[in-house]
Amino acid sequence: MRAPAKPTTPSRRESAEARKHRAVRIAARLQEAYPDATCELDFHNPWELLVATILSAQCTDKMVNQVTPALFEQFPDASSLARAPQSKIERLIRKTGFYSQKAKAIRASAKAIVSRFESRVPDTIEDLTSLQGVGRKTASVVLGTAFGKPAVFVDTHVKRLSYRLALTRFDEPDKVEQDIRRLLPPEQWTEFCHRLIHHGRRVCFARKPNCQGCPLEPMCPRVGV
Repeated sequence: MRAPAKPTTPSRRESAEARKHRAVRIAARLQEAYPDATCELDFHNPWELLVATILSAQCTDKMVNQVTPALFEQFPDASSLARAPQSKIERLIRKTGFYSQKAKAIRASAKAIVSRFESRVPDTIEDLTSLQGVGRKTASVVLGTAFGKPAVFVDTHVKRLSYRLALTRFDEPDKVEQDIRRLLPPEQWTEFCHRLIHHGRRVCFARKPNCQGCPLEPMCPRVGV
């Protein structure tokens, strides 16, 4: 039986050019492994994705997808949710956890979208992050996934895998984002992040990653593993 390929060990001596070349190879391998990878939150428009992403904090996408159909049936847009009683929103999203804070956030965001953006979800990072409960990650998910704009969103999976793959040496999401931006062309950012998330959920687990079954194994230094 053929021995598993010895992982590369890009150390501090790896040049920026070499790291960029390796990142391109990693992106290509992920595309082969997950050609149809996309956001696993169910949505039909930017408003639904914005709300679903806010609800996904400290909650699984599966649970969010169970909750949002009833929520969007009663409140299909920002205008209707902005007028909704706080208590009713809380009841509908209770299973996602932290429901009081999340209800306040999506209700405040809905009111801002109605009053400041003519009831349309804004499509710039500056405007999105001005909404209550919308951080840079949530804004980037909406920009890249709903609006098709180049965006890097750093969740726990993207952060963990980027570090393990030695694509970054940082733990701070903003610095991880900047490193990914430097390594790959803009047209690949959104798909690359979705594929990293898929890979993190299926193979490169936080504990006991399945390195033997990993398509990235030959080019992964396994930093911290």
